[in-house]
Amino acid sequence: MNAPLVRLATRIRDELEELEVVLKRVEDGWGKYTRSTDDHYLDGVALNLHGFYNGLERVFELIATIIDGTKPDGEYWHQALLQQMSEEKPSIRPAVLSDLSYQKLDEYRGFRHVVRNVYTYKFDPTKVKKLVDEAPGLYRRVHAELRAFADFLEQQIDE
Repeated sequence: MNAPLVRLATRIRDELEELEVVLKRVEDGWGKYTRSTDDHYLDGVALNLHGFYNGLERVFELIATIIDGTKPDGEYWHQALLQQMSEEKPSIRPAVLSDLSYQKLDEYRGFRHVVRNVYTYKFDPTKVKKLVDEAPGLYRRVHAELRAFADFLEQQIDE
């Protein structure tokens, strides 16, 4: 049995459970924001959207390090890592993400950058709403893709 693959498959499944909690907080916070228009709720939603992407990125970093044996570096490493997850690595692994998931997640990656580099009072509620609205469907798609990848890892263990 390959212990690193077992740990990675388990970590993927654990992170997916955590991300469900994060998305519930996004939904609850957005509801409170729309009812009250209190920008503090918008800030919380933005922070949780940031957390949603960061949780996925942690998984991607582990896959890149443990499975691919290489993680991008440099100024644009976040973008390169996401791209890496959308590519098949022949004789190593299938693509982790579909092209559609890659494209949609790239929007969240960009928003993550905004959250980290812009004062919170400058968040655009229209842009946040778009991400809030798309998050449940994106999560379902990425959840299925990451579970399939965890299954792939477990198949490698059995072989």
